[in-house]
Amino acid sequence: MISALIVTCNSERCIGPCLESLRRQAPEAEMVVVDNGSRDGTVEAARRVPGVKLIVSESNLGFAGAVNRAARESSGEALLLLNPDTLCRTSLAPLEEALQGSENVAAVAPQLVDSAGVFQRGFAIRRLPTRAALLCEILLLNRLFPNNPVNRRYRCLDFDPETAAEVEQPAGACLLVRRSSFEQCGGLDERFYPLWFEDVDLCRRLRARGGIIRYEPRVVVEHAGAHSLEGVTFSEKQVYWYRNLLYYVRKNYGRGTEALVRGALLLGMGLRIAAELLAVVLDRKTPVAVRRDRLRAYGRAALVSISAGESRPRAGN
Repeated sequence: MISALIVTCNSERCIGPCLESLRRQAPEAEMVVVDNGSRDGTVEAARRVPGVKLIVSESNLGFAGAVNRAARESSGEALLLLNPDTLCRTSLAPLEEALQGSENVAAVAPQLVDSAGVFQRGFAIRRLPTRAALLCEILLLNRLFPNNPVNRRYRCLDFDPETAAEVEQPAGACLLVRRSSFEQCGGLDERFYPLWFEDVDLCRRLRARGGIIRYEPRVVVEHAGAHSLEGVTFSEKQVYWYRNLLYYVRKNYGRGTEALVRGALLLGMGLRIAAELLAVVLDRKTPVAVRRDRLRAYGRAALVSISAGESRPRAGN
């Protein structure tokens, strides 16, 4: 049986349709929703859907902490990590069949598409980030030259979405994971707080234990994207992403690579600050207040690069 683990935070507009689509396409699935301190009508919307097991947290546990909480409260042999801004467009049965087909398969990902049905290339399926890929991200090379070979490989820009394949790092927006594999890995690492890189780290650990991650195109899930970021300021995005990136590097590559990435982050933030200052002179259309907020955000991210702290102390699982 599948247990769907859904983390909400101010998700009133999308949680109802998400749960109803799940009921249609996986009628036997257990639905567990953990609400991370919503201030809108999310809890009431979730309660209106029959059969939902709702766990309400007064504070934000972070994505990893909430998923781990949902996993502890669930009973299925397969755990479906599912974002609330998704709609299941087809039966989820092929995902479960892929897990049952081989004990070596630790996780299975569907085809993620946008509202127009277009495959979310560059997001849905990626390779695990290499040192070069991380440096290209930090130094803006992937944004300036998106077709560079490092970025094409990292984001799997040549990936065929119609062909089943073994993959390295599917998006955590919808991912079916074998419970035994999830538990053997210790679940999601809650130091990745409040979001970003926890799903990347999980895929890395699943593969390190010999697990295979499959992509199954017969299952189609519509994903709106960026829902979890709606209440996050630009400055917070910079801090959370780079702080969790540094923790991921420290955890998986060691201190030498971490020092290299920290140096690149300082340089990258310097380039962003210089670009914003130049834009103040050349671009009069963007309000000065917006430029000022961006400068503050890049300054905070630069401070992250010289901080030795982790995202947050590890919470108990």
